[in-house]
Amino acid sequence: MLHTVIFISGGAILALELLASRIMTPYFGVSLYIWTGILSITLVSLALGYWAGGRFAGSARAASADRLTQVYALMPAVASLAVIAACLAYPYLFSPLAGWSLVLGAFAACMILLFLPLVATSAMNPLLVAIALRRADRQVGDAGAGRVFFVSTIGSVAGVLVTAFGMTPYLSNYVATLAVALMLALLTLAMAMAPSLRLAARNVVVGTGATAAAAAVLLLWQADAYTGRLEPVAYAGRTWQVEASYGSLFGTVKILKSKPDADSGQFLRVYFQDGLTHNTVDSNGRSLSFYTHALEALAYAYRPGMRSALVLGLGAGIVPMQFARRGVAVDVVEIDPASLRVARDFFGFDPARARVHHADARTFVGSCARRFDVVVVDLFHGDGTPDYLVTREFFHGLKNCLADGGVAVFNTFADLERPATYAHFLATLHAELPAITLYRPDWSRAAHLNSFVVAGAHSLPAPARVTLDYVPAQHSESLWGMLANPRPLDGAAMAGGRIVTDARNAAAHDFALTQLGYRRAVVEALPPALLLN
Repeated sequence: MLHTVIFISGGAILALELLASRIMTPYFGVSLYIWTGILSITLVSLALGYWAGGRFAGSARAASADRLTQVYALMPAVASLAVIAACLAYPYLFSPLAGWSLVLGAFAACMILLFLPLVATSAMNPLLVAIALRRADRQVGDAGAGRVFFVSTIGSVAGVLVTAFGMTPYLSNYVATLAVALMLALLTLAMAMAPSLRLAARNVVVGTGATAAAAAVLLLWQADAYTGRLEPVAYAGRTWQVEASYGSLFGTVKILKSKPDADSGQFLRVYFQDGLTHNTVDSNGRSLSFYTHALEALAYAYRPGMRSALVLGLGAGIVPMQFARRGVAVDVVEIDPASLRVARDFFGFDPARARVHHADARTFVGSCARRFDVVVVDLFHGDGTPDYLVTREFFHGLKNCLADGGVAVFNTFADLERPATYAHFLATLHAELPAITLYRPDWSRAAHLNSFVVAGAHSLPAPARVTLDYVPAQHSESLWGMLANPRPLDGAAMAGGRIVTDARNAAAHDFALTQLGYRRAVVEALPPALLLN
């Protein structure tokens, strides 16, 4: 039984670490610095737990095996209570922590979520070794330490797999974390009820385990009510509620719906994921997101007779559907199955009118089976485009997907306060697709804005005149003004830019700073309720 417990508690350690990263992403992002906090606090907690467990096991007070077994049995319940306390606190604490400091706040958030649970569960390893020593007639070899850490580590592997594939696609982060707390509490109760285990004070173990289990069940039962106290949400002059929520391996997708207008009944619907608004549509399904119209207009400006298009990144499916309505043969690559469900159920995407490939964009372009007139690149996760999708190797694969005279149209984020970051992207893209033209809307007060790039292997043609009769009035002037003022790539735009490759990313620090800047803007703008879960 004791080795079964160490197996399950080892799984809980990695489950908590994985869930912590998902809980923290909407508040603190996914930058290099945030992961430094998660890994640092995890390792410090494990080290302290190993040290504390070993120190207690070696003390005179812990001479008997019965006393060691009692402390060992209590540890899962202690970890469970710590997790429950964190679940009570973090919905209200993490947003202020992120507003204070994304980096230091992330360290503090890790302490709240992970420190006590990981110290308690990791202390069980040296305790189990000490129990084996007390019960053995003689010490042989490593006294069982190798077996204990082997079982615990294999349990951690199982915990990662169960959490990733068995919980996160189906449970909210909040509920999944409480489920881990309940499991830990039940471990203590199981040991308390096992007649084969000799405990110094069984009633203490029973009481602690029962308290933790009852608290976990109560909070699981009232999870929606407790977290729902943050709703409805007032934001941007409207009142919003979560219409639906989809779990996935790439972050929870929320569908936000505004309260219908009292007179017209009109409402807005938003595709929202980890603090990033992928799209906003009105009651008629018309996109109100500027970038969708910009991508479509630029594609037709440079390939007026476009007959085939590859869209990397489905999102709400607005851009591929607009292409399909004009008779373009569209292929879409999307790594997250939840995106297809959301686009189909809420945003009018018809899978029968576009061929959808469930694949990673990097893998897909590396082995393109056909060539396309236009490739639209709209790839975002967390605070920007993942690093491995901004390398020379990715752009080389992308080039091989283009037909003769084909163009790639990118939707990117530009941080005007840190132009060096964008210069790295441009320098890397230029190494494979040297014909580049930039487009940016004239949003003078914006520090972070959508920046559009048209790129080709050879010289680009003069853009043709484009007419779209469904552009929302609030975007019309910005869109046509942007299209009328292309910005050819020059030395100033690429100043300081370094080519990023799979083997060497000298721009990682600049990318991380830009991601922090974007996440800071998100946290300052959005109500805490939208970032929860």
